[in-house]
Amino acid sequence: MELQIKNISSEYAEQVIDLILTIQQKEFNIPITINDQPDLQQIEDFYIKAGGNFWGAFKNDELVGTIALVKFDESHGAIRKMFVKKEFRGKELGIAQKLLEVLISYCCTSGIKEIFLGTVSVLEAAQRFYERNGFRKIEKEKLPATFPLMSADNIFYALDLK
Repeated sequence: MELQIKNISSEYAEQVIDLILTIQQKEFNIPITINDQPDLQQIEDFYIKAGGNFWGAFKNDELVGTIALVKFDESHGAIRKMFVKKEFRGKELGIAQKLLEVLISYCCTSGIKEIFLGTVSVLEAAQRFYERNGFRKIEKEKLPATFPLMSADNIFYALDLK
């Protein structure tokens, strides 16, 4: 079956939490819990109300990937919750690429001129993916003052859409 990418909200919270926590805790041994990520139980309030969005990639009705956008001021957004199940990663399926393209397209039609993201050093494949997509590594000090920092993040990227 075809891959479907669609806007998702809190009705998918359980699937989203299961997907993300499994990757964070079991695959990458990142010491993070659902209590550290209350946004996952409040998708509408945290992402959608302020002008961002949350997307899921589905294959045969199974959630296999996510990406979210936090719009944190008039022309800036932050990528959050970019995760793809291990067995669905890679260029062959291109799920991460499709998720990112949907987010960038949304930004371009929503007046967002620059997007930022934070990640952790252990996620090396993710860093290579962002760099291949034109993101440039920036120092933490270069982030906009209103950027929503996550405590675990120690590497930061920016992409100019102007």
